[in-house]
Amino acid sequence: MKKGLLNILLHFFSFTGYANKRSKYLHKENYEKTFTSCKEKAEQGDADAQYNLAYMFDEGVGIKQDKQKAFYWYTKAAEQGDPNAQYNLAYMYDEGDGIKQDYQKAYYWYTKAAEQGSPIAQHNLANLYDEGNGIKQDKQKAFYWYTKAAEQGYLYAQYNLANMYYDKGNGTKQDKQKAFYWYTKAAEQGYADAQYILAFMYNNGDGIEQDKQKAFYWYTKAAEQGYLYAQYNLANMYYDKGNGTKQDKQKAFYWYTKAAEQGDVNAQYILAFMYNNGDGIEQG
Repeated sequence: MKKGLLNILLHFFSFTGYANKRSKYLHKENYEKTFTSCKEKAEQGDADAQYNLAYMFDEGVGIKQDKQKAFYWYTKAAEQGDPNAQYNLAYMYDEGDGIKQDYQKAYYWYTKAAEQGSPIAQHNLANLYDEGNGIKQDKQKAFYWYTKAAEQGYLYAQYNLANMYYDKGNGTKQDKQKAFYWYTKAAEQGYADAQYILAFMYNNGDGIEQDKQKAFYWYTKAAEQGYLYAQYNLANMYYDKGNGTKQDKQKAFYWYTKAAEQGDVNAQYILAFMYNNGDGIEQG
């Protein structure tokens, strides 16, 4: 995921006194003028302009997309210490996006951006340590950088940090209460994977006090986002008597169908059983 935020022109026009008119310059007819002015400033060594110019080339904003020119200008801005350019340059190396993939150079630039406090760079650096991509695997350093990013509210870091606390010996001492804390943070930001695991913990009293109603709540949140296992478990809660919610076989049927359509064999079996026996639905 690149950092851009279409501050492309916000940063640029703030230099020239046009910040209060920036919406005007987001129209197509002004891209050429913007590009020309931004290029002039970039060639004069302005790091913000270099970053904005790189982003325009990178995404093809108002000009023809050119990954090599994006790479060139990201490098210029990154070498001047711009953290967004450092992150985007690292991402290009990490993904082989328009250039040859190079995990070591990705590591170098993620580190530069991470040390300046970029949460997304901190997360991606943690991921390199976690997976051992291009560098020696180091779970403790992964844990360190996931923590830094999670504390800044970065969703995926919160989830990955929770996983490290949940598992045994995964970069830190197992602590299911801390895992619960970070799963909750990620779940509250709408991440379906975290919502599912949080529901599982509530449903089974796994590291926390069992609470079927909260399990039902979080299974619902994840199921509504299309999360297969949440759909199946939510269907189970509706099917059973007094399992976190009022029994409702029609709603159970609905969610078993959703899970079955995604290929869950257990849901397919129960759905077939319901059809065969007219269990909560019309027999057919």
